[in-house]
Amino acid sequence: MELRWWSIEVLDGPGGSARAWRDGLGSALTEAAITHGAYQWEWHTHTWGVLFEIAFATDERWAAFRGLPLVTAALDAVPDPVHGLYVYPGRGGSSGPHVPRRPRPIAGAGAAPLPMDEELDVVRLVSPTSAPPFRIAV
Repeated sequence: MELRWWSIEVLDGPGGSARAWRDGLGSALTEAAITHGAYQWEWHTHTWGVLFEIAFATDERWAAFRGLPLVTAALDAVPDPVHGLYVYPGRGGSSGPHVPRRPRPIAGAGAAPLPMDEELDVVRLVSPTSAPPFRIAV
């Protein structure tokens, strides 16, 4: 069975710290998640706030959890409800990938320069505006 992870990030704000929010409501949120079908859950404390990651078997179980009045009230009570709450599918925060990222190939500006040798001649195009010379390979 493939689990669907969801993340709730709560940032510190003018209304208080996210850690205090978790201390007050974290147990109730965890219990609600368990009773509504969560298979795994993790709380992470960061310098910027807290992260609650929850895994459900289906999106319907997540929707049932998210629609609970307790969850709605808890999310409304975050320290900064306007800029300090992020709810999204997948794991988040600083969880990082389980496999190290490989460097991407260099594109655009990292290309090799064109060879400049004697095979290139300078040709002046005739135009009324007396255009500058262009290099054309012969």
